[in-house]
Amino acid sequence: QLQLVESGGGLVQPGGSLSLSCGASGGTLDFYAIGWVRQAPGKEREVVSCITSDGGVTNYVDSIKGRFTISRDTAKNTVYLQMNNLKAEDTAVYYCAAQFYYCSAYSRVFHYWGQGTQVTVSS
Repeated sequence: QLQLVESGGGLVQPGGSLSLSCGASGGTLDFYAIGWVRQAPGKEREVVSCITSDGGVTNYVDSIKGRFTISRDTAKNTVYLQMNNLKAEDTAVYYCAAQFYYCSAYSRVFHYWGQGTQVTVSS
């Protein structure tokens, strides 16, 4: 059973940076597209970024384009989300999620989920 674990969340001031990591146990991430999904209080889950299993395609929602970068390190079995120029509206619980091969903009299609990590952007 694939298990995902996020790390790297925390409290940061507006304009600051954080780097989230999604590690895996119980299997390799090589066959999975990985999405970063966030959920703010009172809002629905939103797939903000995704990377295909081969790393060849990356997707971003408009609100984070130019600020966030998703990447994967096959050797470390880890996917990253580098978040720069953070804004208050980025505050949310961030989950990494996996599904076979291809990305999706719909969180419901992802099969495996981490427990989430809190990102709070506040002065």
